Amino acid sequence: MTTSTKGTARVPAVLVLEDGRIFRGRAFGAVGETFGEAVFSTGMTGYQETLTDPSYDRQIVVATAPQIGNTGWNDEDDESARIWVSGYVVRDPARVPSNWRAKRSLDDELVAQSVVGIAGIDTRALTRHLRERGSMRAGIFSGASVAAEPDLVARVQAQPQMKGASLYEEVATQEAYVVPAVGEKRFTVAAIDLGIKGMTPHRMAERGIEVHVLPATATADEVYALAPDGVFFSNGPGDPATADGPVALMTEVLRRQTPLFGICFGNQILGRALGFGTYKLKYGHRGINQPVQDRTTGKVEVTAHNHGFAVDAPLDRVSDTPFGRAEVSHVCLNDDVVEGLRLLDQPAFSVQYHPEAAAGPHDAAYLFDRFVSLLEGQRA
Repeated sequence: MTTSTKGTARVPAVLVLEDGRIFRGRAFGAVGETFGEAVFSTGMTGYQETLTDPSYDRQIVVATAPQIGNTGWNDEDDESARIWVSGYVVRDPARVPSNWRAKRSLDDELVAQSVVGIAGIDTRALTRHLRERGSMRAGIFSGASVAAEPDLVARVQAQPQMKGASLYEEVATQEAYVVPAVGEKRFTVAAIDLGIKGMTPHRMAERGIEVHVLPATATADEVYALAPDGVFFSNGPGDPATADGPVALMTEVLRRQTPLFGICFGNQILGRALGFGTYKLKYGHRGINQPVQDRTTGKVEVTAHNHGFAVDAPLDRVSDTPFGRAEVSHVCLNDDVVEGLRLLDQPAFSVQYHPEAAAGPHDAAYLFDRFVSLLEGQRA
């Protein structure tokens, strides 16, 4: 990837899809080239949290909301230490940010972090194309990187697929760290970082949990040296079929019957540990307006999603697993995709979506309370 300084509004740019579809616009953010899987996100707010979510590693995110950047960029809402998206696609970037918390514009931040983007294209047409054809490899080229279309298509087609990609280790922390409990400490939880968002340990800390965030390569000995009351597996990028290490660790956690909670990638890891398969969705779920039913209560929640893979588990029956009976606890009402699992004979559950949802909605925040209930039950 190559980059330039500010002042890119008049620099031509092209978005090239692997099936040969071309969209022409202008540079937004850094000038140069970038590659990734093109996906669309339906959130109307929360672009800063989206861009800094490690689960978007190696993905070019298309914003379906027509105008992006109105609230600029601040120093408080990042979900990690950097922007992780490979590229950003918007229709109409705000000319001037307007928010009392803004420190700079979105364009400024994209340039500062060398993130290549494109603006001024028909994102509605692009979203419809991805919805019909599926998420696919793509490239953004601007300035001197723009070349003959056949050459650009060939370069995109030479990029690796997301299916089979092992990415969680490249986004996870390399060193363990602690997020202290807010107020009185009630529990200790070991959180396995597979691409964790900053708001997740914060939500646990609010409930009196001291969170020890561990690298993705953490061993069972390292986890249990903390004498944890529970273990948490985070969200993260890539194909869960490649995550043999985390699956082995979760299998040991289940064997010891330690209270367990997983989110997103953690849900897929639980699925694999229980013996279910995983598969790639056609275009995935990304945004903050996805309807999910909690089948244990019948309640429908509006939820935040970011996943391109899902667990292949039966919706119509309880399954026998090596760790007792398991059932699908949550389901997406748009397409019946598995959105949660729970064990009936020991304290373990997971969801495919994001209850921490810093940008909202907060319908699913109760899941952290459900985890606390498991921790309390194990002590009783």
